[in-house]
Amino acid sequence: MGKLEDMALVVEVAETGGLSAAGRRLSLSPASMTARLKAIEERYQTRLFHRSTRAITLTKAGEDFYHAALRVLNEARHAESLLTQKEGVLSGNLRISAPSDFGRQYVSPAVLDFSRRHPEVNTFVCLGERVEDLISNRLDMCIRFGNLPDSSLIVRNIAPNHRVLVASDTYLQSSGTPSVPDDLHEHRCLALELHGVVINEWRFEENGIRRNLRVHPAMVCDDGALLRQWVLSGAGIACKSWWDVKRDVEQGRLKVLFAESFVGFSRFDRSHVGLQFVYPQRELQPLQVSAFSDFFIDWIRNVASQGQALIS
Repeated sequence: MGKLEDMALVVEVAETGGLSAAGRRLSLSPASMTARLKAIEERYQTRLFHRSTRAITLTKAGEDFYHAALRVLNEARHAESLLTQKEGVLSGNLRISAPSDFGRQYVSPAVLDFSRRHPEVNTFVCLGERVEDLISNRLDMCIRFGNLPDSSLIVRNIAPNHRVLVASDTYLQSSGTPSVPDDLHEHRCLALELHGVVINEWRFEENGIRRNLRVHPAMVCDDGALLRQWVLSGAGIACKSWWDVKRDVEQGRLKVLFAESFVGFSRFDRSHVGLQFVYPQRELQPLQVSAFSDFFIDWIRNVASQGQALIS
């Protein structure tokens, strides 16, 4: 095996955290993985991993080698993509993660459009509210609402965004419209659960004073698309990102409540809920990744804003 294959093996072991998992990705048996890793360490006279019966972790030398190998492999992939780009054809893999509701409404139809234009690009889309680890899940990019806690990642803004409280006419006609935030205690509130925590603390700002209101949800789910469907069906009031309900509001299916005073979830406000691409730290992005990023920004501005039919 060549040095690039050795680097790829070390990277897979580091990112999966185990020889068996890395072997499945590389189509190698555990015995072959053990022998290959032992040969690599003997060649360089350096231990790359600490091994125990429960875990395998990088040594300091292994961590340095991992980051250097990652850069080399990224540059190799970039060099390969340049060859096909010279022929005017984008190719390779594109792995994207996005929130469930936004992904169904916007990412899915955009990917379909992009795939028709670039059929040699193999696309994988993962939808859900969980913030995925880009490295361990081998994602090229993810789309996120909100601020970015991990400074090792790279961000590109897609569009401004903020959070809103929404309800349907059906619900408001049957239950009344709350006039002050405290009225929400008497209403059916719908909430999202993220990482096992129910997001039920909503923030308001009136006359320069901020306050958090803890609501008691009548219904809770862990999927943003399901939460939106509940609101549309008249089940209650929910907090959603503007892009998720933009067309519903503009087409009269939902109404925004407390537009002037509602800020968002506790610990978050309008300045921290931008719509963003997030990438692993890379000096060179694969061409298909940068091409889709440019395409999607144009797509969401020119297609979604015109109200054309999208998948919902």
